[in-house]
Amino acid sequence: MRRFFRLIALILILIALALVARDGYASWQAETLRIMDAGTLWAGLHRDSLQLAEPAISRHLHPFLWHPVMVTILLLPAWLVFGLLGVGLWLLTRLRSRPASQDLFMRH
Repeated sequence: MRRFFRLIALILILIALALVARDGYASWQAETLRIMDAGTLWAGLHRDSLQLAEPAISRHLHPFLWHPVMVTILLLPAWLVFGLLGVGLWLLTRLRSRPASQDLFMRH
């Protein structure tokens, strides 16, 4: 299971790098800074699900989770959101070293 989540983390990090490259290219073409936020990316991929997310989150979870939590996340650069998710998942799935006392019991 750890390998599966590591793969997902790697994919998220690669998406973040692709989005950085996309923003860099768009900025170079426009000769001004162009950074796509996560909300614009989501709306471009599937606008209907974005419009359904607000009432679903507000009604079924808590209104605070949409305003201001999700709105703040959707206004962040898309590469940052994917990058933080990827790095966070990568760090959560890292191997932890066992304490020395456990090593002694495992050897016998």
